[in-house]
Amino acid sequence: MHSDVVIVASAHRLPRIECRGGLAARHTLTDTVHLISAAATPLGGDTISIRVVVEPGARLCLRSAAATMALPGAGELTSRTSMHLEVAGQLDIDVEPTVVAADARHHTAVVVGIEDSGVLRLRERVQIGRTGEQQGFWSGTLRADVLGQPLLRHRVELGAGAVADDALSAPRACISELRFPAGPEDSNAAGRSEGSVCLELAGGGVLTTWQGLRL
Repeated sequence: MHSDVVIVASAHRLPRIECRGGLAARHTLTDTVHLISAAATPLGGDTISIRVVVEPGARLCLRSAAATMALPGAGELTSRTSMHLEVAGQLDIDVEPTVVAADARHHTAVVVGIEDSGVLRLRERVQIGRTGEQQGFWSGTLRADVLGQPLLRHRVELGAGAVADDALSAPRACISELRFPAGPEDSNAAGRSEGSVCLELAGGGVLTTWQGLRL
């Protein structure tokens, strides 16, 4: 199954939403949209494409109604999600975690373009396995540009077969958060989170990451 979601936020009006496939989106507040599963997705072989456009002067908060459960399909283990963000206003993305269950393999790719007045908070949480499960795999790439210039190129792998996988001990959960622009309070708050790493980006903004066994 292929699912498409397009959300366009403009100043002084409700965001425009277009959806097809197994993923839907609904207005929950004037400036808030929740993603909602309309069918079991992603299964192995599924692809999800999400495009978010925030125009100058607009604000959008993107949330989800529940965690995303990536499951193996009958004949395919791998599913994929791509997200394209065009940020000229204020965009805040903090969806519920992605859980990669059983021996599923899930790949996510996020591409961000931030314009002159753009403000972004992008938070992602991933958990390999339900209780007692260790064999899933997830990879995530994040590419962010500001005014067409590179801000960040970031890639993480978790789970069975990942670069950092180890039979004795290896992370099975990850949280990452990108803020642009960022003030002093962002760096200080990140530093107080036990086990997290805060990276101040040369082009502005902050990337905070954490890895462990369970969210």
